[in-house]
Parts: sequence; structure tokens; C-alpha cells
Amino acid sequence: MSQDTLTIAGRQYASRLLVGTGKYKDFDETGRAIAASGAEIVTVALRRTNLGQNPDEPNLLDVIPPEQYTILPNTAGCYTTEDAVRTCRLARELLDDHRLVKLEVLGDQKTLYPDVPATLEAAEILVKDGFEVMVYTSDDPIIAKRLEEMGCVAVMPLAAPIGSGLGIQNKYNILTIIENANVPILVDAGVGTASDAALAMELGCDGVLMNTAIAEAKDPILMAQAMKHGIIAGRQAFLAGRMPRRRFASASSPLSGLID
Repeated sequence: MSQDTLTIAGRQYASRLLVGTGKYKDFDETGRAIAASGAEIVTVALRRTNLGQNPDEPNLLDVIPPEQYTILPNTAGCYTTEDAVRTCRLARELLDDHRLVKLEVLGDQKTLYPDVPATLEAAEILVKDGFEVMVYTSDDPIIAKRLEEMGCVAVMPLAAPIGSGLGIQNKYNILTIIENANVPILVDAGVGTASDAALAMELGCDGVLMNTAIAEAKDPILMAQAMKHGIIAGRQAFLAGRMPRRRFASASSPLSGLID
């Protein structure tokens, strides 16, 4: 397992768990939960979090230093192509020409489902502008492939609505996306507990991104640890190859050679 790394935009990571920074009670809890998760990529909603654009406010980078983590600015809260592109360009300025971003263009406030046409439009602009785009999208295999062909470095289909904790609702769509992909596929949104994360990895996902499942747990630090182990267990099970499902029993011990 030591050689089994996640590669995003040419960079290798030992952890396949990506985490967010929202909904924690304070920066101290944020930092402790992220450390407990073992994550190396941390996504930050630039429209909601200070990364230096507000000099008089606490800076999240004091808790998640860029020399220790890969900061993944995201466009959470953006509902138009223009807002998403502008937000990514701001992140590039704030983070010294940082090009790796997570794109999400939302369709409405109730479901937080992606606006797929706007997502495709924004992705095309950002890729042409030199960004390395990890993109949140629906669990539509056709759209996922189109985003890959457009040049996105990772495609991130939802498991269920953002913050719902419902787990993977259509594992066959996720499986189809994985089977057709030549870039990393990471489940994003809807994970609620460690078994959800493990299932995503057992299906063959390259990683899982989550925030609410950890931040809204009764004990976020303990849940972060659980998610870390769920990701590892699911990945190991996928690599090991599960036994076939059978309708009837199969004896654990062979029947031949028994003593009469």
C-alpha cells in the first residue's frame, strides 16, 4: 500500500481523503479535525473564508499552512459561470499563481445540485486559462466524460446532495463513470459516515472529498479518524478483490478428504 498513491495534476498524495474547512465551531477544531483525518488536500470556499483577502480577520492559512497541505480553493456559493471564473482567478492571485482549483457552479439553493451547462462553460474557460480543474458535477457518465475530454484533471460526481449525509444513491452511475475514466474520479458530496466512504473506495473511486460528515458529527475529531480508516479499508478491499456473491452457502472448509 505504500506505493499506492493518488495522483492529481502530476502530484502524488498518500491520502485519498480530501476534506473541507466549513461548519466547524472555530479554527482550532478545524485544524485538529483535518490533522486527524490525515488529509493532504484541503478545500477552501474562497467566498466564505479569509485567505488573506481580509487582512484584519483571522487567516485560515494559519491553521492549514500551505507548506503542509495542498490548498484547493473552491467556488462554493457561485451560481453563474462568471462568478466561478472570477473566484478562481482571485484564488490564483491570493495564492501566488496557484492553479489547482475545485470548480462548482450551483443550480439552486435548495438542492445545491450543479448547474451542468454553466459548469461545462466555466470548465472550458478555466482550462484554457491554464487552471488545473477538479470539477464537481452530477453523477451523469456522459457529462463526466465530457469534462475529462475538456481537460479537467479530476472529475467529482456527487454521491447525494451536498450536506445530506445520504451516502451513494446511485452506485451504478458512479461505477460507470469510473470504468470510462482516464482521470481520477472522486466522490464529492453526500457522504455521511465511514461506511459511505468505504463503499465509494470499494467501487474503485480514486478518493473522496467531504466536509459536513466530519464537521457536523458529535465528535468531529473522532469522525475524522473514522473517515481516514474507512478510506483505507475501502481502498484495500478494492485492491484485494472481493469474493463473488453467491445465492447459496459455500463451505469454508473443503469436503474432499474427510475422515469417515
